Amino acid sequence: MPNCENCGSHVSEQYLRVFEPEGVDDPRACPQCEDKIRSGAEVREARAPRQ
Repeated sequence: MPNCENCGSHVSEQYLRVFEPEGVDDPRACPQCEDKIRSGAEVREARAPRQ
C-alpha cells in the first residue's frame, strides 16, 4: 500500500497513477499534507496556511 513520504497517510493506486511519475511507489506529498503543495514537478512548503 502506498503511503505519503511527508505525512504517512495512505494514498490510492489511482492517485499515484495520476500525480506521480511512473515507477514512484510513495508520493512526496498528498492531499492530506497541509504544509506542502505541488509546484510543477517540485513539492514545496506552503506559503500560507491551507483551509
